[in-house]
Amino acid sequence: MASIVNVSRRRSASTAVKLAALVFASSFALHAVAADLLDTVKARGTLKIAMEGTYPPFNFKDQKSGELSGYDVDVAKLLAAKLGLKPEFVTSEWSGILAGLAAKKYDVIVNQVGITAKRQETFDFSEPYTISSPQLVLRKADTARYASLADLKGKKVGVGQGSAFEAQAKAAPGVEVKSYPAAPEYLQDLAIGRVDAALNDSLMVAYLLKNSPLPLKAGPRVGASERMGIPFVKGNPQFKAALNKALADIAADGSLSKASVKWFGVDVSKPAP
Repeated sequence: MASIVNVSRRRSASTAVKLAALVFASSFALHAVAADLLDTVKARGTLKIAMEGTYPPFNFKDQKSGELSGYDVDVAKLLAAKLGLKPEFVTSEWSGILAGLAAKKYDVIVNQVGITAKRQETFDFSEPYTISSPQLVLRKADTARYASLADLKGKKVGVGQGSAFEAQAKAAPGVEVKSYPAAPEYLQDLAIGRVDAALNDSLMVAYLLKNSPLPLKAGPRVGASERMGIPFVKGNPQFKAALNKALADIAADGSLSKASVKWFGVDVSKPAP
């Protein structure tokens, strides 16, 4: 009888040990799964940041230094510093950059990613750090007032071939659309009067005009605004709060505006007045 009791006790003890181990393992696994991205990056000491690296003036390799440069690069460095982390840049083609984020190959993307309802189904986003919209470019001497593309009926508008702006201009009744391989060509034609206006993204308009000697000016914005933010994998509320705080801090101390003016000549982190 004693031996039976001892065996029973040993089995009970063994079962208890196994149960305790199972509970501990489950708890550990749950903690691992639930670990916030903020804990991960803090433990690592770096923030892995993806961008194309071929998208001037936002992110590109400087020809002299070979280092990544551009507005997105400056913003990423500012945010990493506020988070107390070292930025670690990873370049990726646009076609696969979101898939790479979903696979957790990097922590965030800083590459002018538009905040859309479709993307928000898969990723969380920071607050927007750039805001843009379609914008006209006009000759400096042009005194005409345009409130929309419809006001350009009977006029010639230069656009980039195959761009969203080409489609937008072609959808405006009565507008004659001339398509060009790149912006310098249609800006030159605009300056000499071959077209009456040009259409591009407001961010690119600011950059192009800042770096062009042509007698041109920014015209009105003629479409809905698009907000660009920083996407990351869902389920990281602490990281989201920390990232948004860092973004608010660089906006408050003026460094975000400074980076914007450096590259575009205007503050593109705020809606146009």
